[in-house]
Amino acid sequence: MTTATQDTANRDDAKRFANLIGLTDPKLDREVREMLVTARVGMLLRASFFGNLATRLKLINADEWCATAATDGRNFYYNSRFIKMLKPKEIEFLFGHEVLHCVYDHFGRRGDRDPQLWNIANDFCVNGDLKKHRVGEFITSVPCLYDQKYEGKSSEEIYDILYENAEKISIDDLVDRILDEHLEGDGEGGGSGKNQGNGKGRPNISDEERQKIRDEIKEAMLSAAQTCDAGNLPAGIKRLIQNLTEPKMNWRELLRMQLESTIKSDYTWMRSSRKGWHQDAVMPGMRNTDAIDIAVGIDMSGSITDAQGRDFLAEVQGIMEAFDSYRIHVVCFDTEIYNPRQFDSDNLEDITGYELSGGGGTDFECVFNYLKSNDIEPKRLVMFTDGYPFGSWGDENFCDTVWIIHGNPNPDPPFGVWAKYGDTD
Repeated sequence: MTTATQDTANRDDAKRFANLIGLTDPKLDREVREMLVTARVGMLLRASFFGNLATRLKLINADEWCATAATDGRNFYYNSRFIKMLKPKEIEFLFGHEVLHCVYDHFGRRGDRDPQLWNIANDFCVNGDLKKHRVGEFITSVPCLYDQKYEGKSSEEIYDILYENAEKISIDDLVDRILDEHLEGDGEGGGSGKNQGNGKGRPNISDEERQKIRDEIKEAMLSAAQTCDAGNLPAGIKRLIQNLTEPKMNWRELLRMQLESTIKSDYTWMRSSRKGWHQDAVMPGMRNTDAIDIAVGIDMSGSITDAQGRDFLAEVQGIMEAFDSYRIHVVCFDTEIYNPRQFDSDNLEDITGYELSGGGGTDFECVFNYLKSNDIEPKRLVMFTDGYPFGSWGDENFCDTVWIIHGNPNPDPPFGVWAKYGDTD
């Protein structure tokens, strides 16, 4: 997306309050800054996680370009006339709104999604979390997006629902209820970062600065989490903190462990154990009573490269070669199934030449439906994916599922076990 496209989206977002943009009234600004400081103190007392993160944002008057409020992760840009329209506890809600945009990294997760629809999804996401956890007071003094059906859903999930129903809803009406202005980088991968933090113009943030800000937010989030009761945090924040603090299992280790665990071992006298060779007794040996029977789904919706897909298949092959008996059902998918193949001990070497196909959206359901309709009942289903399904994650009751996820920085499969592709390699 070009810078011009994003600028147009931002202007449309703030069109309803365009008359608030203008020169700063020093007297009004002093009054508003006191309101902002008071709101942050209130958050420290009543919602310490949000209060700590809000306090680290520098207050920047942006009357000359910002009609409402905005953040770049370091600064809180505000229009003094807009803030004056809000009740004291609504200002706390607004701070929470900006904090969650930072914590959820809405700046960096959009990808090639439509900017306006993505901004709408983000506001539904953060407003639902704030309302549910009673951070400040839900804003009614000005239009604000909220729908109970989106509570607990990620921006990606909400975006998919909105996109699927775009013809049935009024996008213009939703845009008019976006609470703030959503800042982006320069869109070209090398912005100068000029105007950042002085309030005299919309900040232009380079990719390098954006990454530094992300790292700063992660550190601040972990620090803020230590000051509050985890039970009072939205589920999305708890997942982020868990991902940052818990040791990550190497995806190769997880895959090997999960596949090997499908084998049931038993004792046999057909092959004696070496442990008893030096004794006057013959010890029973171990035998594998079942074959490894797995299904593998490779998400080729566009974000996973052929090289990554082959790396993944090579790891599966390496694990299988350690056993005498196995069966692997392999499919590629986007919103439909491509190139279904079965491999076993007689043709496993052919897996290195397996043709990877696809390139559309991402529908996990099609994999589950294919396996069911073909009476394939694997002991494990291994899904190699970007972690952004269009709709549900599939049938959790079908079989044990292992997710190897590349792309989504904060994956949260609702069932199964998972590891991020590339972590600790």
